[in-house]
Amino acid sequence: MNKREFLKRGSLGVTGLVLAPSIIMCKPDPKNNRLRTAHIGVGNMGREDLKAIASHPMVDVVALCDVDSNYLSAAKQQHPNARSFSDYRVMLKEMKNAIDAVIISTPDHTHAPAAMLAMDLEKNVYCQKPLTHYVSEARAMNNLAQKKQLITQMGIQVHSFYDYKLATLLIQSGIIGKVHTVHAWSPKNWGYSGDTPQGSDPVPDSLDWNLWLGTSKERPYKDGFYHPANWRKVMDYGCGTLGDMGVHIFDTPYNALALDVPLTIKNECEASNGFGYPEQNIVTYEFPQTKYTSETLTWIWYDGPGAPRDHEDLKLPGVEPLESPTSSNAEDVDLEDKTSLDAKIAQAGQLPEQGAMFVGEKGRLLLPHFMQLPQKIVDGAYVDISSEIASITEANGMGEPIRNYESEGPKHYHEFVDACLGKATCSAPFSYASKLTETILLGVIAGRFPNQTLHWDRTLAKFKEVEANPYLEGIYREF
Repeated sequence: MNKREFLKRGSLGVTGLVLAPSIIMCKPDPKNNRLRTAHIGVGNMGREDLKAIASHPMVDVVALCDVDSNYLSAAKQQHPNARSFSDYRVMLKEMKNAIDAVIISTPDHTHAPAAMLAMDLEKNVYCQKPLTHYVSEARAMNNLAQKKQLITQMGIQVHSFYDYKLATLLIQSGIIGKVHTVHAWSPKNWGYSGDTPQGSDPVPDSLDWNLWLGTSKERPYKDGFYHPANWRKVMDYGCGTLGDMGVHIFDTPYNALALDVPLTIKNECEASNGFGYPEQNIVTYEFPQTKYTSETLTWIWYDGPGAPRDHEDLKLPGVEPLESPTSSNAEDVDLEDKTSLDAKIAQAGQLPEQGAMFVGEKGRLLLPHFMQLPQKIVDGAYVDISSEIASITEANGMGEPIRNYESEGPKHYHEFVDACLGKATCSAPFSYASKLTETILLGVIAGRFPNQTLHWDRTLAKFKEVEANPYLEGIYREF
């Protein structure tokens, strides 16, 4: 079953399940002043999402769903009154009259199938990043959200942090003039160049492997390759480093410069093995002009050990040039570090481990990821912009920056809850998130065609290079 057939069905079909229009519920009434939430995926990042959503005083967690009974049991202990399920299709069928919003925190390949079914039921949706696994899904999700007039939000929680809002406003105020280049980077490595796993291992008693696979093709379980965290490396389930940290780090420059989707994409990387993503990527995008950019904008993304590559635009005042990502001290980080939410604060004169650099007519603006103020650099020297920061902060009622993820992280989630209750507007709705995700995924696809420039037609939603078009959508398995 392909994506189009799936969307026509309107459900992923527990066998015989048909959602007649007469039983589809309307959007929640904000006058109730409470929001009933269902959570699909409650382990790892899903645990954090559940915690943040549930911390809103007007939320009632009524349903929990996970294919891993260990995760489900832990979540149930925190929310004993919620009903629990292993299959989100069953949950949505049985709980359709008792749910106002659905929170999706699964591996990437299940985002769209779960979200489309929830939105078909008129449910507001908060979905983790990247929004989808395929470009076609991103457009379909946005179209359905618009058609149903639903409240939606993508899970890029740092979007609502002080420093990122500040950087957006500084760029749009013209602090470095028109921007012609953006560099963005992360040394994390969600790629895999080893051997494709052979054979199978016993499926843990706690895991429903068929439900974990969902709409993706059937494959034997292998311990350590997929669940619980390594799926990001695998082409059938994740979107590599671009689809993980890239979404967060792209977000502010993409938003600040009011970008649409790119014109061309080129990924300088080694050929993949067809199972996992390339381990080190340098992706160059060319974007059309906006009011904040030069005639065209060049965007360069670097990931993997040693990222970013040495470049004149990234040289900091008084600092020697960066080492190449191929240097002998470039080592991959461990799994705990890859999945950590901790901000690693760069020391004075040090290029942040992850971040972005805007290059404009009147200087550069360095934006660390995250919880650090942006810095302006002109002619090889830092420039004091404290007065500009103070002015923008006051004009926009932003208050003082709070350097605490525990207190700042929930703001993006609470914005979604408040929007569902008619008290706010989401800052990362699917209308925005789908374009950002499309941009990210085009770079992911380019990794299948190393060192080749791909030309994107946004109107037709196709590449000029026809050999790349099959990767825009996938085949959905019935399960």
